[in-house]
Amino acid sequence: MFEIGTSLREARLRQGLEFPRIEAETKIRGKYLRALEEEQFELLPGETYVKGFLRTYADYLGLDGQLYVDEYNSRFTTAEEPLVSPSPRREPPRRRLESNFVVVALAGIIAVTVLVVMIAVGPFGDEPAANPNLTDTRPATTEKADKPAEKPKKRSKPAARNARLVLTATNGDCWMSVWAANADGDRVGGEPLYEGTLEQGQRQRFVRRALWIELGNPANLRAVLNGRRARDFPTEQAVVLVTRRGVRTVSSA
Repeated sequence: MFEIGTSLREARLRQGLEFPRIEAETKIRGKYLRALEEEQFELLPGETYVKGFLRTYADYLGLDGQLYVDEYNSRFTTAEEPLVSPSPRREPPRRRLESNFVVVALAGIIAVTVLVVMIAVGPFGDEPAANPNLTDTRPATTEKADKPAEKPKKRSKPAARNARLVLTATNGDCWMSVWAANADGDRVGGEPLYEGTLEQGQRQRFVRRALWIELGNPANLRAVLNGRRARDFPTEQAVVLVTRRGVRTVSSA
């Protein structure tokens, strides 16, 4: 265990760095940097911001950012209930599955047996032999010419369901954390698709059904969604949900 804030402050002072310079290079506001050094984590918008800023700040000072995040998790993180509780999946009893398998197998055997008998006997049994003394009085029928086969209709391609988002840092740097989201618009757990500072001139492309994105300075970004400039993209620090339909701001600082 170590003091997070004290360790960050000592590393900054050893390098002779001031907050204005760090703020300009990391795009993290000075008041949040001071809050990290004083361990006043409640001044930040939320735990996600704390972890992201803590990792970025520690890495900037040449420290192990993940080590600081782990220390924060062990001392300050509180368990949160998931926004949407997944419905439990009920697995059918094993005996029931085995019983169904036996029934299907027996039905298959019976069907094959019936098919073999029908092929051997014929659909209507043996036909009587033709009598040579009888003449065929049935009227002659003219065979109709085969109709040309109709060409199958082309099916129209379904509209793309994924959101294709391209973020380019055009006006400056921007810290961001990008996660996949589910159909309900909730962030999917696990590892982020991208987390860090997108420097000016750099570009990141994401293709997902839905994206949950935390943005530090979105005014520096150019967002293109499905080939068009994204509408309603924030210019201040915010959390957004991106789908193929558009961009929705979930929360803002």
